[in-house]
Amino acid sequence: MSNEIKWNDRFCIGIDAIDNAHRRLFTIVGKLIDLNEDEAKQQYACREGIKYFNSYAIKHFAEEEAYMKSINYPGYAVHKTLHDNLREETLPALEAELEEQNYSKEAVRHFIGISAGWLTCHIMREDFAITGRSASKWTHPASDNETDSLSKSIMHTLESMCQAKSQIVSQHYGGDDFSSGKTLCYRLTYLAKDKSRLQFYLVYEEPLVLRTLSEILVQDIPRIDQTAISAMKILSEQFVDTVKQHFMVDKKYYLEKNDLMTFEQFVRTFDKEYPPYSLLFRAENKGYFAFCANSGNL
Repeated sequence: MSNEIKWNDRFCIGIDAIDNAHRRLFTIVGKLIDLNEDEAKQQYACREGIKYFNSYAIKHFAEEEAYMKSINYPGYAVHKTLHDNLREETLPALEAELEEQNYSKEAVRHFIGISAGWLTCHIMREDFAITGRSASKWTHPASDNETDSLSKSIMHTLESMCQAKSQIVSQHYGGDDFSSGKTLCYRLTYLAKDKSRLQFYLVYEEPLVLRTLSEILVQDIPRIDQTAISAMKILSEQFVDTVKQHFMVDKKYYLEKNDLMTFEQFVRTFDKEYPPYSLLFRAENKGYFAFCANSGNL
């Protein structure tokens, strides 16, 4: 993990104050990784380090937003929304898990993975847009009302499937690696008679898969094997069936295919443009789950 998030000059956007803040955030995350492996210092040091990361990130966001306003950056509103989502939704959700699990290694890994992944993706896809060296990938975000309604439906369905209270972690999930281990990724493609298409991406963290299936099958499922893959494929279709009414307003769609993907293949869906609906959830004491939806014509 440390190699994946180590500072690299390719992250420099060319604005010294912003680059220095980003470099500092990477340094803090690197120290958290080391501290999480130190049994003697792990809990207290990680607690203090995470508090420092949060306060520094919030300070940096305010300064970056002030800079964007000073140059009349046209993408300011969307960019600030992404900051707000991390500030008001993601970081509090991660902190809640840390407190619930008494800063366990798994909880700290979630915090590090999601925060570092968000930071890396945000710099490369959104901060470079400030300087005109790239374009923002959040070109067609869903409205707040649409996202809130879908989030509630997904949480209800997730709680029913996993038998665990769920929580929204991000309403603007950017394809960053949230897992402390492996993932299972499915892409479900639906077609209508006019060839319009809906695609849903469901990504399950390994602990969520194993803990959920162990309860459903009333036996210990120690690893993801072909049986687990097949079971989650069926559950994914049932999952989408319960939430697809949010998308199938005036057309009748049928399931064309359900593909198993690698996480790397899933992340490539974000390379050109983010899905309008891109959400990250946590099922309490079970694990993390991402849900993305996109539409288009064949």
